[in-house]
Amino acid sequence: MSWMLLAVLSAVFLGIYEVAKKTAVSGNAVLPSLLVGSLSGLALLLPLTALSHAFPDLAATFGARPEPLSPGGHFLVACKALLVTSSWICTYFALKHLPLSLASPIRASAPLFTLLGAVALFGESPTPRQWLGILSIALSYWGFALLGRREGIRFERNPWIWALFAGTLLGAVSGLYDKHLLQSARIPPSALQLWFTLDNALLQLVLVATLWWPQRARSTPFQWRPSVVAVGFLLVLADAVYFRALAAPGALVSVVAMVRRSNVVVSFALGSIVFREQNRTRKLLPLAGIILGLLLLLL
Repeated sequence: MSWMLLAVLSAVFLGIYEVAKKTAVSGNAVLPSLLVGSLSGLALLLPLTALSHAFPDLAATFGARPEPLSPGGHFLVACKALLVTSSWICTYFALKHLPLSLASPIRASAPLFTLLGAVALFGESPTPRQWLGILSIALSYWGFALLGRREGIRFERNPWIWALFAGTLLGAVSGLYDKHLLQSARIPPSALQLWFTLDNALLQLVLVATLWWPQRARSTPFQWRPSVVAVGFLLVLADAVYFRALAAPGALVSVVAMVRRSNVVVSFALGSIVFREQNRTRKLLPLAGIILGLLLLLL
């Protein structure tokens, strides 16, 4: 399967993940929701890891057997976990207070930062057609931001917008770091996903124990929901194909990141049905721009 097709599949899983995440945190405690989601993803990976050791040849054929890492490799993955958990904390709190149809497009602007970093740090050079696709998607994100004003959200005064931008910037840095881990440090995708998920869960457990329990647990209790568990499962699926796309020879991190963030199409469609948010008709034009940009990238 080509790296571009893997990136599209990751975008589909990620779009469903965004809807599940919004359902999980609405009126719920953020830090324990984040922890339970990570633990559910870890619960999916650990049995697969055990099976890969029981049937190593079969697992190696599909690239699903996690390889052991050196101490230096573990340190690099732990840095990614710190970066991603920081990004998630910002975006989870923002998503709790913002409409999904507005938050998802802002989150999707991460590839703009990733693109600048990829060109500056890795010397990537997308084709003119790919640049046109990136431009189409970027302009569409800007159109979504303008429509947010119709819903009474002033970007410059809303703290959750700033938190969302902070999380988006950290997510963009994580995207660049992924390329370093997979292509420069040569950490196998399956090993990166397993140890990253484990480090994430451990870090979030510490945060819940120190920042939420027991004081915040009384004022903002955690509510168990199926969507909290689904978040972890969906992220594991999205990351599994994403890491393999990024590790493929010739894969461009700027294009993979942009296609991955086209999950906004899925988030918009499902969010409109589930949450019945405002300005759905007006948002169809920038949504069409995202689809056009995706087609230009895939041609």
